[in-house]
Amino acid sequence: MSNDISQRKRDHIDLCATGDVGFREATTLLSCVRLVHDSLPDLDADALDTRVTVLGKTLRFPLLIAAMTGGTAEAAAINRDLAAIAEARGYGFGLGSQRAMQRKGDVAWTYAVREVAPTTLVLGNVGMVQGRQMGRDVLRGLVRDVGADALCVHLNPAMELVQPGGDRDFRGGVEFFREMAADFDVPVVAKETGNGIGAAAAKKLRAAGVRHVDVSGAGGTSWVGVETLRAEGGARALGEALWDWGVPTAASVAITAAAGFETIIATGGVFTGGDAARAIALGATVAGIARPVLKAHREGGRAGAEAYLDGVERELRAVMLLTGSADVAALRRAPRVIVGELASWIAQGG
Repeated sequence: MSNDISQRKRDHIDLCATGDVGFREATTLLSCVRLVHDSLPDLDADALDTRVTVLGKTLRFPLLIAAMTGGTAEAAAINRDLAAIAEARGYGFGLGSQRAMQRKGDVAWTYAVREVAPTTLVLGNVGMVQGRQMGRDVLRGLVRDVGADALCVHLNPAMELVQPGGDRDFRGGVEFFREMAADFDVPVVAKETGNGIGAAAAKKLRAAGVRHVDVSGAGGTSWVGVETLRAEGGARALGEALWDWGVPTAASVAITAAAGFETIIATGGVFTGGDAARAIALGATVAGIARPVLKAHREGGRAGAEAYLDGVERELRAVMLLTGSADVAALRRAPRVIVGELASWIAQGG
């Protein structure tokens, strides 16, 4: 397929909305978190407090419509619809990679969501390799132009190895994060792209002064898989081999929580309110959902996305009640039993 950045964005939307790009065998391991039922919760279901403060802003509900797209007319429509939903429902909202915006200034409008989301927590997005090359002045401009409250700097070496024309030089990342964490206009979030943050990366990020992460763990959308479907020859064979590569989402949340990050966004295979609740019980600050919202929007427009999110909210609220959790902080402390492979990850994975 074409290496043109706008065409790549169109490919990504189509593949994520309609293609089979999930992990094949690896799972998030969120099912290994068994929350303990409380038969006597002593709570009013209608009075549960689902508010949470993330990166300086209070959300009505601990959910982020996670980074997806930008750079095309279709992406602009998706961004505006989903950002408007985030505004109306009190979620956070993540923009897709702004590389296209930086390289092709005429697509900047496709990332503009502040008109429909004036108070929403909006996260900008740039790759570590590109951010290192751009320098902080250019990055400040990207943040300013979209009115972002924070900047996600995404880590995607596995994806880049398979992507046609992808990056190969990942040196200097720790120093770049150290500089950004020490002196930037908005909070910086280290964000993976579907392969999770393990113990080694968590330690390096913390040592560099990074306080906020988006784990984007294995088990949801395989971005290696997305690029494999776009690749040819040896790159396609490599992608097939690495399709299920990564640290599962649940393990990544547990690892980053143990490392002491201030903000942990749990993305990667979060499909339901139960998934979100389990991630929060492991230590996540907020859960992020991307591809399921995109698919619901593709199939039913804004109403379809809202109906899907209604279900997510109902389920998370139910889990809060049934664990005796009056608020999100209580859910984070809720009794749980860790079973299966996740127990091994926590014991052996750092």
